[in-house]
This record gives sequence, C-alpha cells and structure tokens, in this order.
Amino acid sequence: MNQDELLKLLQAVRQGQLEPEEATRKLSVWPLENLDEACLDHQRALRKGFPEVVFGEGKTRNQLTEILGRMAEVHPRVLATRVDRSAGEWISQKLEGAEYHSAGRVLTVGKPPDALQGHVLVVCAGTTDLPVAEEACLTLRWMGSRVEKVVDVGVAGLHRILSRLELLRSARVVIVVAGMDGALASVVGGLVACPVIGVPTSVGYGASFQGVAPLLTMLNSCAPGVTVVNIDNGFGAAYAAHRMNVGVAQ
Repeated sequence: MNQDELLKLLQAVRQGQLEPEEATRKLSVWPLENLDEACLDHQRALRKGFPEVVFGEGKTRNQLTEILGRMAEVHPRVLATRVDRSAGEWISQKLEGAEYHSAGRVLTVGKPPDALQGHVLVVCAGTTDLPVAEEACLTLRWMGSRVEKVVDVGVAGLHRILSRLELLRSARVVIVVAGMDGALASVVGGLVACPVIGVPTSVGYGASFQGVAPLLTMLNSCAPGVTVVNIDNGFGAAYAAHRMNVGVAQ
C-alpha cells in the first residue's frame, strides 16, 4: 500500500469504520511477505509511490499466479513485465482482474488510475520497435502518467518526425525507442527542451549486434539532455520518465 492508502487505513480505524483486527491482518504482510519462492516487498509502494513490478521472464505460470495474486490482495494495481503469451493468457483466466496485453508482453491486475498526470510522449522509430514502445506505454499508464505514442518516424524519412514537432514540444518527457542506427534519439534531443530517454532496441541487421550499435549511438549523442537505458528496456525508461513527469512524491 502507498502512503495515501496507509493513511486511509489508519483513519478508518480511528473513526470506527474498520476493526483493529482487520487492520492488523492487512498490515501483517507489511513490509515483507515470504512465499516459497519469492519475497514480496510490499513497502515499496510507500517508498517509491508504486508497488514492486514483477519481472515475468523465467518464472513459471504457477509462480507468477501466486506472486501476482498475493500482491493484488495488498495493492490496487499490480504490473508484471516480460510475460510470454501462453503464460499471460493462462494467468488471465485463472486470476481475477488480470489482463494480458500481448503487444507489450505485460500482465496487469486491477485498473489504471482514473486521472492520469502530465504528458509523456513515446516515439517509436519503426514498426518492429513497437513491442518495446508498448511496454513503455503500458508501464506509464499503469503508474499514472498520461502518455501518447508516435510510431514509424525513423530518420530514414526525416520529414516524418519534423511533422510532429508541436506534439514533441508539448511533452514533459520524451522516450525514443529505436533500433538500427539509433539516430532518432539525437534528432529528437536536438528538437526539444524536455528530458529525452533513449531506448535502443535489438532490431537491425547483423552489424547492429542485437542492439549494441544503437546503444553506443545513443550513449554518444551530441544532443544535450539525452539519457539512455539498456537495450529493449521500455519498462526502465517508463519508470524514469514517470518520475520526471510527476515527481518523486506521490
């Protein structure tokens, strides 16, 4: 639970709307809960403003179901990334409130906030980069940031990104997702005043080295204000962008 939820819980006890025993039960797993194969950090929402996000890759269906189910009993919004289609669709049938978003390989439980804040723009160089861009968009929306997406505006047709200049300059943060040469991050960085986060993707021909080439291009950007996350890390870019968009305090 985050700070607001903890405060509401304590106020409910003070006002006689919640029995102390029930409040004790709700707090019994705070800050940590040990499962057979995981240790859940329930206090993270209080520290960071958002619950622990589950990395789904390498976990079994049963492990994910148990982890997400326990987290959903404590937190209103739960997010898991890098969940493959077969596991995601299976879990969405087993776990109440779960939904699998195949485009970004993201599994959610609950509902995103009703009121989204600020404005983050996710710019995608090519259609093949979309899975990473979708992971970023879903993470941002679930954390509470208002997000828009611009697709297929790579530098091979420079007029495409220039035609979206007004939208680019309206954002508080821009995430640029690009493979191949990764040059789009530098182009965008030279056009806007807000922070730019580059996400190199493992898209490209042999000499791209599964994303190393765009990673090095972005790291060597001559445009000031461009920071870079690891290859294909749409989630990491989104988490940082959300912090820039709304601030640390929730």
